Amino acid sequence: MKRKIVRKGQFDRNQRTSKIHISELQLGMYISKLDRDWMETPFLMQGFLVETLDDIEILAELCEHVWIDAIFEEWTQPVEMGINGEKPPAYTVRYINKIAPQEEHRKAIGIYKGARSKTKTMLDEIRLGGVVNTEEAKSTVDDCVASVLRNPDALMWMSQIRTEDEHSAEHSLNVCILAIALGRHLGMDKLDLKHLGLCGLLHDLGTLRIDPELLKKRGRFSEREEKIMKAHPIYGRNLLMASPGVYHGAIDVAYSHHERIDGTGYPRGLKAAGISRFTKIITLVDAYDDMTVNRISDESITCTDALKIIYRNRGLQFDERLSLDFIKAIGLYPPGSIVELKNGTVALVLETNHKHHHLPRIITVLNPAKKPVKKQRILNLEQIHSGELGKPYLIKCVHRDGAFDLFIREFQEMGLMFCH
Repeated sequence: MKRKIVRKGQFDRNQRTSKIHISELQLGMYISKLDRDWMETPFLMQGFLVETLDDIEILAELCEHVWIDAIFEEWTQPVEMGINGEKPPAYTVRYINKIAPQEEHRKAIGIYKGARSKTKTMLDEIRLGGVVNTEEAKSTVDDCVASVLRNPDALMWMSQIRTEDEHSAEHSLNVCILAIALGRHLGMDKLDLKHLGLCGLLHDLGTLRIDPELLKKRGRFSEREEKIMKAHPIYGRNLLMASPGVYHGAIDVAYSHHERIDGTGYPRGLKAAGISRFTKIITLVDAYDDMTVNRISDESITCTDALKIIYRNRGLQFDERLSLDFIKAIGLYPPGSIVELKNGTVALVLETNHKHHHLPRIITVLNPAKKPVKKQRILNLEQIHSGELGKPYLIKCVHRDGAFDLFIREFQEMGLMFCH
């Protein structure tokens, strides 16, 4: 009998779980638990079948013991329907990176700066009582879609840059970029990617109708303040409805992006079946960008910690399948992440490795003594897997932007990331 991966909810109730040393692991065993946090490994689901020797080698690098299921069922269900009963797309597009990330990085600088400038101008006009400049919004999204389709890592790297006085524009643009990257991963066609990008760019316009001082407040809101904050999806919907030529899906997303799968969101308390797929995507990436942004009085968390929160809240706040797809799309170490290796070296992630998620392509910036390196080196950590690099080059942890006085923005301004 050919074994297949057992999906959540399909375990045999009589199965037994055994703890074994990694040296006892064999092909065909089903791993149900590791001796470390799953987010520190390239295995994106708790519960997977050991199908290759590569799987065993990676586990040996990371774990001492694992738990295996002694009995598991054959999965014989037909192909799954779309999310929450929605019909799946008629087809999906399989994309390939058309150019190297270094080449796209050079283009992405201009694309991101131009898109941020256009977004800021659009938001300023709305603050002054105007409506959405639909053509300008579409032009901004078109540029982002073109870049992500060529190679998503470059523009995703740019989305890590934070500038305090341009938070609103950067957040709107970053949500747009991350949504397009997830849509690409899901195999959406180009038109859907443009629509999804518009939803991301325009999702939070309602906050422009709220006192900026209230938006900056940290800590608990008063009952009155909470009511005002929870009204911003309604403001956003009304603003978009008054703007000619706006994609209708963006109106729904602006109105619904704070709804939750379990029905505890606002303003309508919708449950999963009542929330559109685009809204579920924007809800995810909006939360991720909010968690990782670095504000003056509200420290960000690392991208890895944000992904852990999304994983823990899948099926409650976030759609379960889309949560896992998002983690796969951006990788454990998204481009632009500041990482520390086991040997103490500090580096920036240049490119995600979608095969071995824990082995991205990096550029070194600090030596083990945390001093600037004399010469930056680009390292492909996948060479650890082939034995060309030693295990001290494995990533030990991720740091947030600003750690060791390293700021992604400064590297971009100096052009150091794009001269290799």
